[in-house]
Amino acid sequence: MQRRKFLGAVGVAGAAAMGALAETAGAAEAPKKQYLELRLYRCDAGAMREGLEKFLGEVAIPAWNRAGIKPVGVFGMMDGASADLYVLLPHESIESFAAAPHRVWADAKYQQAGAAFLDAPKKEPGYNRIESSLMLAFDGIPKVEVPATKDTRVFQLRIYEGHCAERAMRKIEMFNTGGELDLFRRTGMNPVFFGQSLIGTKLPNLTYMLGFDDMAAKDKAWKTFGGHPEWKKMRSDPKYKNTVSAITNIMLRPSACSQI
Repeated sequence: MQRRKFLGAVGVAGAAAMGALAETAGAAEAPKKQYLELRLYRCDAGAMREGLEKFLGEVAIPAWNRAGIKPVGVFGMMDGASADLYVLLPHESIESFAAAPHRVWADAKYQQAGAAFLDAPKKEPGYNRIESSLMLAFDGIPKVEVPATKDTRVFQLRIYEGHCAERAMRKIEMFNTGGELDLFRRTGMNPVFFGQSLIGTKLPNLTYMLGFDDMAAKDKAWKTFGGHPEWKKMRSDPKYKNTVSAITNIMLRPSACSQI
């Protein structure tokens, strides 16, 4: 076996093993959970960004949908600090994740419609690079949820890092069975996904996305949540002490081609 193929097989097998371990506790009663790939397309403003969005909307998303990957979310930075795009790809199984690149590449419509972008010249690439992470959805939100759509809608992407595996898993427990995810829903914090990161950077971590009608709704929801007596009681519980060592917070707006 060639070295590249061997390493690819090992990587897929490793992801499957991590997913199986993550699902062990309470697997019998837990619903089937999605695997969530979150891509970050690094790109330049202007023609590159415009071409990438066109390709995603007209070529890539229809091909992903034909491969059973839906809904696909496409999001840009709200502050305009960069032209990068986040793309969320939900998979019903680890096999779907592993097979997706080949299935999409073998799609004749994808090849034909995307020919110019897929075979872009070196001096005019369609994007600079792709960074990717793989997550396993939480028990409490096993599949991607699409909030009510408004033209003013905004999305909040948050990454909670843990300083060790035990504390990171405890924070996941806090969301799943400790009441935090339920309280999110009751205070207007509309979940799109919650995922335990299996592959990516800043491990161990959990990553989640919330959707809001607008920035005012986002601010109101966080204020309600932060002042809620259930949250104050929850965060003072000793078993949840030091479960988060660092937080990344990113505000996003959906692209015109986004299905979320």
